[in-house]
Amino acid sequence: MKIWVDADACPVAIKEILFRAAERTNTQMTLIANNPVRVPPSLYIKMLTVKAGFDVADDEIVKRLEANDLVITSDIPLAAEVIEKNAQALNPRGELYSSDTISARLNMRDFLDTMRSSGINTKGPKAFSKSDCAAFANQLDKILCKTQIKP
Repeated sequence: MKIWVDADACPVAIKEILFRAAERTNTQMTLIANNPVRVPPSLYIKMLTVKAGFDVADDEIVKRLEANDLVITSDIPLAAEVIEKNAQALNPRGELYSSDTISARLNMRDFLDTMRSSGINTKGPKAFSKSDCAAFANQLDKILCKTQIKP
């Protein structure tokens, strides 16, 4: 299993958790973003900068992704593509997307987008919190344990 990170919008605290996890479990991880992201020196952690543009980083992740890989993203359409490729998608708040839930998430996203286009204020997501970090770390640990990756 490899870990792919949609790094442009990934919170710094989540990146730090991922850096430690990749090192602890010897898991290859690549952060993909339109702008360079600082990564620690590591045999397991790489940074790939792609050209700017709509969904360029997402497309690169999908292109490189293999079944059973893990993608860290809050982008619901990207998560849907990840699931279609028999991989896992985890958002920075610790929600593991699944084939059972992704359609409803896409529908809600599209509905809210339509409302915003109509001028209705739908408010954004709640502020990222320490409990979100803890939920992410717990879910990541479960995934890594299931794949039986050992340090």
